Amino acid sequence: MYRILSPKISQKIMKSIFWISGLITIFILLIIIGYIILKGLPVINLEFLFSDPIDSGKAGGIFPMIISTAYVTLIALLVATPLGVGAAVYLAEYAGEGRLVAAIRFGAETLSSIPSIIFGLFGLAFFVIYLDMGWSVLSGGLTLALMALPTILAASEVSVESVNKSYSEGSLALGATKWQTVYQVIVPAAMPGITTGIILGMGRAIAEAAAILYTVGAALAIPISLMDPARPLPLHLYILATEGISLDNAYGTAAVLVIIILIITVVTNTLVDRYTKKMMGR
Repeated sequence: MYRILSPKISQKIMKSIFWISGLITIFILLIIIGYIILKGLPVINLEFLFSDPIDSGKAGGIFPMIISTAYVTLIALLVATPLGVGAAVYLAEYAGEGRLVAAIRFGAETLSSIPSIIFGLFGLAFFVIYLDMGWSVLSGGLTLALMALPTILAASEVSVESVNKSYSEGSLALGATKWQTVYQVIVPAAMPGITTGIILGMGRAIAEAAAILYTVGAALAIPISLMDPARPLPLHLYILATEGISLDNAYGTAAVLVIIILIITVVTNTLVDRYTKKMMGR
């Protein structure tokens, strides 16, 4: 049977298809972000960023929502990062293969595919009602930590496993213990990938309104303690848009949320690049 296309031509065609697919994806992303920024930038000013909302958000600013978002995200980061990275190191360096390891990986994969609204309902049932935390910053932060955990675990495990085995072999040959090799050699070498996983996990958590809809509450004031209710930016955006309170302020809130995520991503990636170059002696 004769070939219709030569391997060289087939390679060029497939490469072109992949390039076009990537460009279309980037184009769609730029359209979405550009539309939000163009609609939201006219609303953003110092008064909008640093004043309290008035009349349930119909007027005024979003300063309490920015603070609430920072609190909730910080709690999720402090809880999910050590659990995810620790579990990844255990699976990659200590566990080997077995039913327990398979069960942990299956659980992580299942968690990553669960819709955010399910996390919100679980947070309501467990943290808010069963543990009697009420609608609070702590309940929302722990719920978001559960959402970010599987992403951090998966990315960290891949990063740890991808570290060159000669690093650990050389460390052990010099007399270091297994634990010293892990935290002084393997984890630092895998840190860029671990950081990427943390960014992805927090990026998913910080933008989710459904997960915190039933756990944080909807208070317009700045939370003073971990047990106070709050209204993070995604929830505030959801309320403004769905209840028709103020579409202009909803676009402004969305633009602020997008800008915050972009700043966090760019700054973190820059620091990771510098760390990688330093590790490689550049």
